[in-house]
Amino acid sequence: MSYCDIAPDHPIHAPYHDAEYGFPVTDDARLNERLALEVFQAGLSWLIVLKKRPAFYKAFRGFAPEKVARFSTRDKARLMGDEGIIRNARKIDAVIENSRRIRALAKTHGSFSGWLSAQHPRPKDDWVKLFREHFLFMGGEVVGEFLMSTGYLPGAHAPSCPVYQQILALDPPWRRNTTTRCKTAKSR
Repeated sequence: MSYCDIAPDHPIHAPYHDAEYGFPVTDDARLNERLALEVFQAGLSWLIVLKKRPAFYKAFRGFAPEKVARFSTRDKARLMGDEGIIRNARKIDAVIENSRRIRALAKTHGSFSGWLSAQHPRPKDDWVKLFREHFLFMGGEVVGEFLMSTGYLPGAHAPSCPVYQQILALDPPWRRNTTTRCKTAKSR
């Protein structure tokens, strides 16, 4: 069963599915948020992460990479005490360090979005290898979902899903790659 089958009419999944998942993202704070949420989701359900999303947004200061990159041990202690988020020290450390690395990439490419665009197109396995070289806590699922959710890889929506046509109209990066064909969306 695909996310397109599960999400409709669901109070939490539907808004994300209908207005965000698979839509192209170029804003670095939104990209950082999506990457962080995928890190926090590892080993858990996407529903848990979506329910905690407002608390994550507040705790991580809107995910602005320049703010999160400056988080200190005091901030980490604050996050570890925040019952509204997933309190996993390794994941929190990864999100903070990944924000620092995003800032470094932005210096050489103008933005994290610029770095992503400079790397595109490539197959998923190459993306996973690249992300493992540049970021922490990067497994195939984290990287794949991050890239599908932000429009760099196909597969977020089934071609029969009404949202699929909306995304096509926005000319996502994956569509500009003539060697990649969209596969049926999988379940989150």
